[in-house]
Amino acid sequence: MTTILEQLKDISQAVMYAVEARELEVVLQRIADAARDLVKTKYAALGIPDGQGGLNFFMTSGLTPEQEARIPHRPKGYGLIGAIMREKRVIRLENMGDDPRSYGFPDNHPYMGSFLGAPVMVANHLYGMLYLSDKIDGLPFTLEDEILVETLAGYAAFAIAGAELSQKESRLRLLEERERIGMELHDGVIQSLYGIGMQVDMLQLSGVTVEQEHLSEIVGQLNNAIEEIRRFIGDLRSKQNKMTVRDYFEYLKSNLHPSKSINININAPDTYAPFSPAVFESVALIANEAMSNAIRHADATYINIEITEANGKFIISVSDNGKGFDTDLLHSSVGLGLSNMQKRASLYGGTVQIVSQDSVGTEVKIVIPLGTH
Repeated sequence: MTTILEQLKDISQAVMYAVEARELEVVLQRIADAARDLVKTKYAALGIPDGQGGLNFFMTSGLTPEQEARIPHRPKGYGLIGAIMREKRVIRLENMGDDPRSYGFPDNHPYMGSFLGAPVMVANHLYGMLYLSDKIDGLPFTLEDEILVETLAGYAAFAIAGAELSQKESRLRLLEERERIGMELHDGVIQSLYGIGMQVDMLQLSGVTVEQEHLSEIVGQLNNAIEEIRRFIGDLRSKQNKMTVRDYFEYLKSNLHPSKSINININAPDTYAPFSPAVFESVALIANEAMSNAIRHADATYINIEITEANGKFIISVSDNGKGFDTDLLHSSVGLGLSNMQKRASLYGGTVQIVSQDSVGTEVKIVIPLGTH
């Protein structure tokens, strides 16, 4: 029998794991997974209001990518989803179809019966709404389930607030950097090009024959301006690519705080990634999820991370010597975030392949095509 103290510890660990993520979407996905894991339900979701009665984000847990693809549209904030948003209180139902606030599901939506929803709030500020449906054991939601979800929602509110703040700070830094670059380009390179253009215009208007020496001078000025642009671009790339692939994965490893009993080997090129910094970070986060799963769930003593480029593909392999699991349960497995990994890889035309064998270990292979990002 799980004690209240153990449940609180599980909640705390789940939220701490969520806030480790850098991207808001990943934080939200991990919270949705944690809710489903905590109450042992088939489905869970986390909605983030847009302040106008709709939703900015709606992260699901328990649906396969194929199931999600067949649903024609995401929720729009109606029905019970909107009720939590408007009423800002817990709603627990044995059969949501019997409630007058329930709104019909779209085509191809899986059947859902019981319902437990809770607002994610700090004081009177609504950060989101947690939704759970259909316990795995088939029983109705209990008062204990309600208390657990409310507790998780309280922790999650601070996690979401922190992630949103970090995202706003990143956007502000980006805007400040853009403004600085724009000012420097305007004051330097653009003014030089403008001056050269005026010289050419004057020569055309004068109708005189341009001497080779004068033409060479203009060409030289253009070359200097082009070189200045290259310097700016090179400066931007050097700032964005401060870490090589190997350095970045060592950084991810240190942030996961693995136990000293786990030997983690990283075999990666000591060169910059063949993607833009934003794409590389997103791809690396998929691998980070696999690394975290191996550390937290596999009971492994050895984890090997292999990163290669071959046949126009960027390949990351994360393998362990842990207990393994039944891959037939991938879509119903709780809390591993495997469905989320596959969704993220598909954004870049990539795939996630998972091979696992009981008592032998697991390999997660992430394959991303090059040249399209």
